[in-house]
Amino acid sequence: MSLAQHIVQVCLFLVTAIAFLGGTLQMVKGQPHTTPELDNVHRFLAGVYLSMGFIGLWAAITIREQGALIYLIALAVLLGGLGRLLSIAKVGMPQPRGVWLAYLVPELVLPFVIAGAHYLSKGA
Repeated sequence: MSLAQHIVQVCLFLVTAIAFLGGTLQMVKGQPHTTPELDNVHRFLAGVYLSMGFIGLWAAITIREQGALIYLIALAVLLGGLGRLLSIAKVGMPQPRGVWLAYLVPELVLPFVIAGAHYLSKGA
C-alpha cells in the first residue's frame, strides 16, 4: 500500500470515529428544548451521520478497491463543514467557541487531504 493510500485510510478512520461518536451522541441526545418536528429531523440526520461511519469504515478497510467513493466521502465531509460555516455566519458561533472550531477545522481540511492523497494514490 502506498503512503498516499495510508494517508487516505487514516483520514477515513478518523472520519469514521467522528461519525460513529457524533451520530450516536446526537441520536441519543436529540434536539432538547425544541419542537417535535425539529427533534425528529435532528435524530433522522443523526442516523444519516451515523451511517456515514459505516461507509467510511468500509471504504478505509477496502481502500485499495476504492475509486469515486473516496471523493464522495470527502465531498460529504466538506459539505458538512460548509453547513457549519453557514450556520455560524447566520446565527453566530456556539459556545464554547473552541469546541466548535475544533469540529469545523477538520471538516474543512480533511476533505482536501483525503481527495488529494487519493488522487496521488491512483497515480502511484
